[in-house]
Amino acid sequence: MKPETEKLLNEFLVHADDLGDEIVEDVREMLGVVPFIFTMLRDRPEVFALSAIADYRISRPDSLDAKTAELVAIAAAAGAGADNCLKVHIGAALKEGASRDEILDVLLIAAMIGKTRVLASSLRQLREVCGESGTSTR
Repeated sequence: MKPETEKLLNEFLVHADDLGDEIVEDVREMLGVVPFIFTMLRDRPEVFALSAIADYRISRPDSLDAKTAELVAIAAAAGAGADNCLKVHIGAALKEGASRDEILDVLLIAAMIGKTRVLASSLRQLREVCGESGTSTR
């Protein structure tokens, strides 16, 4: 890292603990809870500040309204099997004005993509082993 860049970063990180406190409060307001990982990462203020700021900015892009961003987070959490994140983002989506039906539709779309992923991979393996006609090539 260039010395000038390192100096700027270090000047920023001097405020990491204070930034962390503010980030936690902003996230509590945004999501209604403070995620478990935040409480654990607070033991490393510099890492927490950098990681949480990036996550915060990513989770609220200028191109999406908050409700849409939360619906996307729900789909991603469902697809990743991140149950605790799913619960948090369902609550946040409701807070941002999403309806139960909108959330259900997002979950159904996420499930359909998950099913498609399993089928696409599995059926390619079946075709490789059995060929197009269905008889074993082995």
